[in-house]
Amino acid sequence: MGDLEIGTEALAFTPAIARATRDLYGKVSHVVPEIEWAVHAPYIKAINDLKRRKNAVILGHNYMTPEIFHCVADFVGDSLQLAREAAKTDAKIIVQAGVHFMAETSKILSPGKTILIPDPLAGCSLAASITGADVRLLKQKFPGLPVVTYVNTSADVKAESDVCCTSSNAVQVVEDIAREWRVDTVIMIPDEYLAQNVAKQTSVKIISWKGRCEVHERFSAADIRSYREANPGVVVLAHPECPPEVVAASDFAGSTSAMIGYVGKHRPARVVMVTECSMSDNVAVEFPDVDFVRPCNLCPHMKRITLPKILHSLQTMTVEVTVDPEIAARAKRAVDRMLAVGKPQQRAAA
Repeated sequence: MGDLEIGTEALAFTPAIARATRDLYGKVSHVVPEIEWAVHAPYIKAINDLKRRKNAVILGHNYMTPEIFHCVADFVGDSLQLAREAAKTDAKIIVQAGVHFMAETSKILSPGKTILIPDPLAGCSLAASITGADVRLLKQKFPGLPVVTYVNTSADVKAESDVCCTSSNAVQVVEDIAREWRVDTVIMIPDEYLAQNVAKQTSVKIISWKGRCEVHERFSAADIRSYREANPGVVVLAHPECPPEVVAASDFAGSTSAMIGYVGKHRPARVVMVTECSMSDNVAVEFPDVDFVRPCNLCPHMKRITLPKILHSLQTMTVEVTVDPEIAARAKRAVDRMLAVGKPQQRAAA
């Protein structure tokens, strides 16, 4: 049977499929109902078989649903972690289970590999909030100031930037480039709330852009109060893309990876992750002893990535993500500068 000939019979939940996927279901059984597993398991078996035949790997972002994150993804993490893994792997085919800017970043760091995204409409409100032309206008308006760009942006925007940052290293990147350029002010784009939260942690002045994540901007300080009232003793972890008043009302604020690290280190009895709701399910698989309160703000873009679409992507080798080589080269300089900034911090933490 060829790659394009996996039909309804092959995707039936048979006893053979049940046996082949038993261990995977044991891992996710407390977050994926058995009735749903009967639908997922045939796709999981077909995807895992096909990626081995094609020497392909799947990158699963922290916001993917558990059947993708734990059952077909070869590497998991935040967007930058995934791009790094894409660059390191020997596989020639990378399927990005995430959104489009992540696939672009993987292509920037792995120009010789085929990067596929199962749904090209899987976008991002932050990435859509600004263009390369907008950045050029900002640089004209504020000449002589460096541009710090969040990795949640298009390749075109990264190419117009001086350095990229993540939510975990933004403060260090801002302070480092301000020191390097000998300025007291930087432009930080596009997330308005991330910029405001960073500004509270540094003396560097920040000129921001009015981009927001449509998932995180919906949380409020009133939500945090209601979580605490309904769940006495709950530990609240917030992503720094949330409004500053939400971060202030929380016990800890950090990137998705930092939140996972917090849970692993402190093992709170009960925790609420103020971020995209699939992340709680994925972390709950790793820490079944922790009780997760689950506010459910879904990312509609992340949820465009499904098992059937991943299978179709591998079968048809679509949709391939490309980046203009000249733009990619300029964007890579901004990403590489960020990676260089992070090295001293990593050595100090070792």
